[in-house]
Amino acid sequence: MAKYFGTDGVRGVANKELTPELAFDLGRAAAQVLASNSDSLSPRIVIGKDTRISGDMLEAALAAGICAAGVSVTLLGVLPTPGVAVLCRLLNADAGAVISASHNPFADNGIKFFSGTGYKLPDHVESAIEALLNNRSSIERAEGENLGKIAYYAQAKDDYKKFLLSKLNNDLSGLKIAIDCANGAVSNIAADVFSACGAEVVSIGNKPDGCNINNGYGSTHPQALQNFVKEQMADLGLAFDGDADRLIAVDSDGAIIDGDVIIAICAAEMIERGKLNGNRVVATRMSNIGLKKAMSKLDIAVDETDIGDRYVLERMMETGANLGGEQSGHIIFSDYNSTGDAMIAALYLLGVIKSTGKSLGELSQIVEKRPQVLVNVKLKDKHSWRNDKRVNELIANAERELAAEGRLLIRPSGTEPVVRLMAQGPDKQRLEQLIEKIAAAISAVN
Repeated sequence: MAKYFGTDGVRGVANKELTPELAFDLGRAAAQVLASNSDSLSPRIVIGKDTRISGDMLEAALAAGICAAGVSVTLLGVLPTPGVAVLCRLLNADAGAVISASHNPFADNGIKFFSGTGYKLPDHVESAIEALLNNRSSIERAEGENLGKIAYYAQAKDDYKKFLLSKLNNDLSGLKIAIDCANGAVSNIAADVFSACGAEVVSIGNKPDGCNINNGYGSTHPQALQNFVKEQMADLGLAFDGDADRLIAVDSDGAIIDGDVIIAICAAEMIERGKLNGNRVVATRMSNIGLKKAMSKLDIAVDETDIGDRYVLERMMETGANLGGEQSGHIIFSDYNSTGDAMIAALYLLGVIKSTGKSLGELSQIVEKRPQVLVNVKLKDKHSWRNDKRVNELIANAERELAAEGRLLIRPSGTEPVVRLMAQGPDKQRLEQLIEKIAAAISAVN
């Protein structure tokens, strides 16, 4: 049985792996499953997309597939992933779909779904959609008056801006903020929102052309923002990814402030105000050991999950935690939105800076980060190394060496054709040696 869904939807090179034909059938299958869970007599799915050139093609195919299954579609246009979650609720939709490959290069694209309440689909619902894709003759086709219709909703972007300002409309006057929009979905949103709060805003990566999303800009390429912050003498910088569910910050000296540190800063402020549910946060096994140590000093528990913001959210819902996220910048403030929302995270962080009167650099000292090495190994088969004797020996030896004061994590990416290797410990040079040996062994297998 083919597996289509990764950790964040169905992804692949647009028009090669993620084809219009697949998008059409995915639309039919998803509509049949999602409509069966709806009480509505006229079910409807909203669709948003990022700025990739392939977005129009896949949007047309996905919408056609949904309509072929008898479900109507409302097209939201270019909108951040968390904005689609918001519009699901505002428009009382039965589900939402996002066409985006997030931080990946422009040639890639993806399709992921939300429930009508704005939450990512649980595994069993994705499995039901996959089952239909593996037996496409069982997907029902609507006929005649039962076909779905397509409508356009031009004010989606304005609705999302209003939502953000209704949640965190802090006075940011006196702050000069440099932003990097990754030439993505937030390009025509972020500056307007921060300016509406009174900040002075300067921008880069805000001229999408369909092919420049994440290209040298955004949260995965923060060097451009580091230089821009210093050139503009800004108080700080904020880098988003292509679909604006990730945030990486830069202080006035150009130092990168990742998701772990942002979580720690916000958690410290929330517990001081009695707003941190259960005195706990949720992070992943990729988080830096320094986060756990910093939280321990404040009597804040850190629950660790598998990598992926969906697993972070699941644990948050299990425990009642209202703050969680990943080192990569996926940060979930569940009091404000049902998914990782980089704009919400940015507005909250800016509010802490403003209320404390401290710079981002000063606030970031809360975390003393343990040395960390991260390497990606590109492979045709992301799982081919698992049963290799040499690879497993090297992993076992490294785990024994790091057990007392560090950690080792090796996993196939859920969104890219790579295996990610991460090691933390007291000696960076030794970490590099360990990772280099394991990476070479994994590469040799493939």
